[in-house]
Amino acid sequence: MMEVHVKHEGAVKFSIAARENTIISDQPPSNGGADEGMTPPELFLASIGSCAAFYAVAYLKKKGLEREGVEVHVTSEKAMGPARLDQIKIAVDVPGTLSEEDRAGVQDSVGRCLIHNTLTHPPEIQIELRTPVTA
Repeated sequence: MMEVHVKHEGAVKFSIAARENTIISDQPPSNGGADEGMTPPELFLASIGSCAAFYAVAYLKKKGLEREGVEVHVTSEKAMGPARLDQIKIAVDVPGTLSEEDRAGVQDSVGRCLIHNTLTHPPEIQIELRTPVTA
């Protein structure tokens, strides 16, 4: 079971905790924030990007290939009806040259990323509203 805890910290700022780690999510000033952290959509793209990087580096490590300096760039467009991110593009920059077999291997490995698989096989999402019990 994975779990994160999100706590409102004022205005449009939230602390997000998992295990012993905490990050901040905020909005830019144009949206009422102080720009002290990434927005939720940016965190979403960061999640898929860091997952892709993890899987790419794991493949390169397994094959004994150069992995220091791997970079992943993720872009997306905002779509409406309903509001969502669409056209997500993941670009993986590998520092060394790769054979065609290893190019395919990195591509396949990145495609097995947990976040990627979650998006291509949408999970069931349940929303539970919890409020204090009134007498």
